[in-house]
Amino acid sequence: METAPIVLFTYNRVSDTKNLLQSLLGNELSKKSTLYIYSDGPKPGASEQDVAKVSAVRDFVRTKQWCKEVHIVEAESNIGCGPSIIRGVTEVVNKYGRVIVLEDDLNLSPFFLDFMNDALNVYENTPNVSSIGACNFFACGPKFPSTFFIQYPDCLGWATWADRWQFFEADASKLLDELRSKNLIPKFNSHGAFDMEALLIAQINDHVSAWDIQWTATCILKNWYSLYPNLSLTQHLYKGGDATHSHFEVLPPLQQERLVFQKTNVEILPHVYQAMKLGYQKKSDFYGNKIEIKKDRTYYLNKLREVYYPLRGAFKKLKNR
Repeated sequence: METAPIVLFTYNRVSDTKNLLQSLLGNELSKKSTLYIYSDGPKPGASEQDVAKVSAVRDFVRTKQWCKEVHIVEAESNIGCGPSIIRGVTEVVNKYGRVIVLEDDLNLSPFFLDFMNDALNVYENTPNVSSIGACNFFACGPKFPSTFFIQYPDCLGWATWADRWQFFEADASKLLDELRSKNLIPKFNSHGAFDMEALLIAQINDHVSAWDIQWTATCILKNWYSLYPNLSLTQHLYKGGDATHSHFEVLPPLQQERLVFQKTNVEILPHVYQAMKLGYQKKSDFYGNKIEIKKDRTYYLNKLREVYYPLRGAFKKLKNR
């Protein structure tokens, strides 16, 4: 099998980077793959401690031959999460025609690379499939098919092709205008399951440094679909503290065997879509079963985080002006 290149984005979390790369080594196809590591630089005015964290990550990624080939791209200064990912994905996918994308806070199934490469091959010539997803946290288990489609692309371990990524639109204002003019905001928000419009506006106002919000909007406007596995192939490990982009933990059951699948019709199954909506609203478990939201200390802390982190980003932007 000819393997797609992998691009990994790192910053200052050496423990997370260690976990990710160790789980990547657990994939047999890592021995046949090319890995590009994009290491973002320290922020302006960073303390010695913060600079040391970035250096620790850069030192660690050189300790092993993680894949057949490893290329490390180090930014001299901080580019930011969104611009760094847009740049790296664009450079690698344009060179190879396809790409597998990882961030440093993921844990991978031993069969992550098998699924990504198999799916890239199977759906390469299906133009309405935008990407391959990995983190299924809402439709796991026997009630659901081995693979399925939804219109939300994944950002927690994913893959795409150059002829799809070429349509990526970074201009959030342009996307918002087009979504509104075509009456696609309800669809963009998954009919009330998630307020993607607010996130797009936050990007417009420079309150977040994102790429996935624009990619989702692009996919909705193109009427594209993303393939997901059953069970999940990644977990998102949020431990607090140094995270700058994602502030949640998602630990669905990981796939522990190679998922062999055949090409299926590109369509959304109603029970999968319902499970997705419930999952995004945190009203169901990983298996699509409805749950009663327990309004304990954790619930209210999560609600505070949802408000706090965008505001924190906005205040930091204003402070640095």
